Amino acid sequence: MKRKKRAQVPIRLNILFFFVFLLFSALILRLGVVQIVYGEDYRREVERTQDEIVSTPVPRGKIYDRFGRVIVDNTPQKAITYTRSKTTQPEEILAVAKKLAQYIDIPDAEKKVTERDMKDYWILTHPEEAKQKVSEQERKKLADQGLTQKEIDKKVYEWTLDRITKQDLAQISKAELEVIAIKHEMESGYALTPQTVKSKGVTDREYAVVSEHLSELPGVNTTVDWDRKYVYDNTFRSVLGSVTEEDEGVPRERLDYFLARDYSRNDRVGKSYLEMQYEEVLHGKKAKVKNIVDKSGNVISVEQVYPGERGKDLVLTIDAELQQKVEQIIQQEILATKRKGRSPLLDRAFVVMMNPKTGEVLAMAGKLLQDGKFVDFAIGNITSAYAMGSAVKGATVLTGFQTGVLHPNTYIKDEPLYIKGTKPKKSWKTMGTINELTALKQSSNVYMFKTAIAIGGGTYRPNAPLDINPAAFKTIRKYFSQFGLGVKTGIDLPNELGGFQGQSTQAGLLLDLAIGQYDMYTPMQLAQYVSTIANGGYRMKPQLVKEIRQPSADGKELGPVIKQFEPVVLNRIDMKAEYIKQVQEGFRRVMQEPGGTAYSYFAGASYKPAGKTGTAEAFYDGPIQSRRNDPTYNLTLVGYAPYNDPEVSFAVVVPWATQGESDGINDRIGRRILDAYFELKAKRAAGGENSLERPDSAEAAATR
Repeated sequence: MKRKKRAQVPIRLNILFFFVFLLFSALILRLGVVQIVYGEDYRREVERTQDEIVSTPVPRGKIYDRFGRVIVDNTPQKAITYTRSKTTQPEEILAVAKKLAQYIDIPDAEKKVTERDMKDYWILTHPEEAKQKVSEQERKKLADQGLTQKEIDKKVYEWTLDRITKQDLAQISKAELEVIAIKHEMESGYALTPQTVKSKGVTDREYAVVSEHLSELPGVNTTVDWDRKYVYDNTFRSVLGSVTEEDEGVPRERLDYFLARDYSRNDRVGKSYLEMQYEEVLHGKKAKVKNIVDKSGNVISVEQVYPGERGKDLVLTIDAELQQKVEQIIQQEILATKRKGRSPLLDRAFVVMMNPKTGEVLAMAGKLLQDGKFVDFAIGNITSAYAMGSAVKGATVLTGFQTGVLHPNTYIKDEPLYIKGTKPKKSWKTMGTINELTALKQSSNVYMFKTAIAIGGGTYRPNAPLDINPAAFKTIRKYFSQFGLGVKTGIDLPNELGGFQGQSTQAGLLLDLAIGQYDMYTPMQLAQYVSTIANGGYRMKPQLVKEIRQPSADGKELGPVIKQFEPVVLNRIDMKAEYIKQVQEGFRRVMQEPGGTAYSYFAGASYKPAGKTGTAEAFYDGPIQSRRNDPTYNLTLVGYAPYNDPEVSFAVVVPWATQGESDGINDRIGRRILDAYFELKAKRAAGGENSLERPDSAEAAATR
């Protein structure tokens, strides 16, 4: 028996060894398959990377005047940026912010920090206290609702934020506010996209110290940013507009619009007027960088995909030298008038000068006197409206012609009108029987009153009520609008005002409408109106941008033209040429013949001007609350020169100029700006300066 048992043992061992052999063989075979067949796939999986394309901003395009002088430029400035990876945690950002706060100063940090920023910081720096804000029982209830852990964490965080008290936030020191402000900037954009932490006011020392410590500041970099430089300081400043600061980024109300166009949230964009109107031209093409990241989200390397291209350049129709002179004239004349003591409410004046044949705006000036200092208010030429007075009488005469109540050389008796229930309505002097030429030359109100009565189908009888057809208001406004009065001019700027129309249709107000003392118009509308008369009846679209140009290689010269803006005829007024010529002759007599209301100021002018003065009875509605609704006078002047071949037209508007007798500020400004224009023209001709002038006329534009 014993021998038999000894014989069975080796057989069992052999079977065991055989199975072990089979298992090891299968394992070796499997390892071989993994290494040989799938080894390369597994290696690639381990070493797998991902390409992330990131866009970075480029400098904006420059803005030039019509002669190629730089008006808006870019100036480089030192900047400190931060780029976070996709896996960067809030605790890591906070650690870097604390270190960075040791090297840089953030002015007015407390103003840049929101309550939410402070609460987020408090939670990170007071974890135990923050944990106690939500009880275990509340956490358990959330879990019992079947929420995922991510949903529970989000809800707990929201409850924690709500339960942080003012006493909790009071624990945050002033120094910590600087850390919070830095952290806010570091977190403001997308992962892998550089965020500007500080660019304005970075000192040489800050730049150097941060550069030295980059190894201990992961994600931080020192670079060069840009800022907008307005070469002529406050000249034309309100029309040029502005660009958002680095801590503003894209305006919230237009966020979706910009994000759909490949902008980032922290991009600097134009936020007003020309900078905003031509944002897509000025913004440029972003530089593109490829970040190669591993499966953990860490950046392995960076490659440049596209170097970027700064924004395209704008060439304006504005003559910067003329603009400066006009602004200086406005300021000098406002101060000279105020020194006389009869103009306590005077605080502003406007001037528009344009080429009446093309609509190109040569100067667009406005000045506002605030606390003894002048600020630019050129944009007021399209955003504010006033009663313009007799300057609009050319449109009234032409409306009379077109409606058939007047014809060239129609004589009407200028006499005081006594309408029942109203004060006498009369001209500044009784002129007797006059035609439309004298009515314009000497600015007869009564001639215009009787024209309006005829348009309204009324009959004037002394001391009797005046009955007119209310439809006359629409008739006059329809013809006025053909000149641009009471409608938007179409200028290439946002926020243009269309003016204001009076709502009442009482008979006496129709008479006021005919002499420019009822509806209100913008200075730009007044300039478009007189340009339409000057060029023979074409209402031209006012244009501020003349060309779009490619950036030049050296940044010093103008680049090739990409787009040239041609003159645009908005409409041809529906009137006979002989009617317009009759009004042109009346305007010529205003400035060139004795007895004309502007003759004493323009007598002897070699450039032979034509135009029309205006005085409107108005009520003050400016910033001085205690003087609201005080009676005052607006003074205006429109004109062009030379009268027989106009190359420049203009409108001068001086609201609330005087509470008594006029001192002629409107006429003085008009004479001086025309003198300045023709003096500059002569100087340039003598010096052989080349301009970007284009000879296109309104007639040529109308044939396109």
